[in-house]
Amino acid sequence: MRKPHAKASSKWVCMEAAASNAFTYRFLNVLEETMSNAMLNDRPAVGRGALAGFVATVALSVLMMMKHAMGLMPELDPIGMISHMLGMSTPLVGWVMHFMIGIVWGMAFALTSRMFPGAFWLKGMLFSVAPWLIMMFVMMPMAGAGVFGLDLGMAAPVMTLMLHLVFGAVLGAVYGTRASSVTPA
Repeated sequence: MRKPHAKASSKWVCMEAAASNAFTYRFLNVLEETMSNAMLNDRPAVGRGALAGFVATVALSVLMMMKHAMGLMPELDPIGMISHMLGMSTPLVGWVMHFMIGIVWGMAFALTSRMFPGAFWLKGMLFSVAPWLIMMFVMMPMAGAGVFGLDLGMAAPVMTLMLHLVFGAVLGAVYGTRASSVTPA
């Protein structure tokens, strides 16, 4: 079992506080080593993932603005939810967080895309179910919309799933295009 250095970083302090037993501590060590190795060894892939995440977030944002302009489910406002959860009244904070989250999901896709079958657009769609589930089980309840956003109506989980599937398809397609255009040195 790897022990933290004498000069404990805040990361280690948090990890030690969360690791109340040997199994959890070992799991966190393995996770940290795996992610560190992946980030170091797959830097070009992670960069492509960040770019693909940004492009996919632009596509998702356009669809969200179209939904809003058409008056479809105005109560389903993820940007407003993010801003409200952060205690901000301006949507700018929500938009910035929205793009940051999309970029992080793009980097996560780069690290996990090998696990999914099929073409990259399909890999992205399959991957996009994870952010959707996190939104349904974490963000929606935190925003007061209930699990799956059902307090907003039955259409909320369906609408958000469709938006996430589009995000995933664009994410995978852009990542796959960038991956095939990069030639190994």
